[in-house]
Amino acid sequence: MRKRTNVIGGLLALLLAVFLGAGCATVTETGRKQFNVVSPQQEMTLGLNSFTQMKKEVPISKDPAANALLQKVGQRISAVANLPGAQWEFVVFESQEANAFCLPGGKVGIYTGILPITKDEAGLATVIGHEVAHASAHHGGERLTEAMALNTVGQAVEGFTADSKWHAASTTIYGLGTQLGVALPHSRKQESEADFIGLKYMARAGYNPEAAVAFWERFAAFNRQAGGDTPWFLRTHPVDETRIKQIKEWLPQAKQEYRAR
Repeated sequence: MRKRTNVIGGLLALLLAVFLGAGCATVTETGRKQFNVVSPQQEMTLGLNSFTQMKKEVPISKDPAANALLQKVGQRISAVANLPGAQWEFVVFESQEANAFCLPGGKVGIYTGILPITKDEAGLATVIGHEVAHASAHHGGERLTEAMALNTVGQAVEGFTADSKWHAASTTIYGLGTQLGVALPHSRKQESEADFIGLKYMARAGYNPEAAVAFWERFAAFNRQAGGDTPWFLRTHPVDETRIKQIKEWLPQAKQEYRAR
């Protein structure tokens, strides 16, 4: 058992070394090294297929004002984003969920449930800047790469412990360890990175980055009212207080790129 434990530990150490120390690409706006084996073309194909399917399954809003505003903000943000070859598309979906997303390749969707929180054009620019930042930083490909790596090591753990009485415990520990120690922290890091890049995008597009603070404060109030009490270490996103604090710290950098329209 000791030998197997050492091997598993070695595999986990190697996995962490890959994600923490190695990098096949660099996020342009932050300089962060990222391990990503998914090409931009593969990302774009996956994003296009997923978006096409979603438009068939989720009702699309017919509200002319909401659609016009999204097109206006989306075009301004995408014009300053660093995503060569993107096929930008912006769609308002009918859903009470207070959320938005950007699939690889430039497919952006917002749910009508978030519009009362965005409140105005600058608030929507905060959300779109954040989502577009995910695409330009290739977070989708990076997450897919991470999932493949974790799955590969997980299969190795299964193989090494298959005939052991510790099999169930080992696989459980591995699953919890990678989720709490790798996947969730990495997700929170990507979200913070998207906040930072998105702040710069909205500033470059002519939106006052200070509006981001007001939006996240409204979003925090919405979360409190909705009863969101998930412990921070189980969250895919940073807690609201942390996001607001970080954005306030980044405002001086963003304001250097702000030119009012």
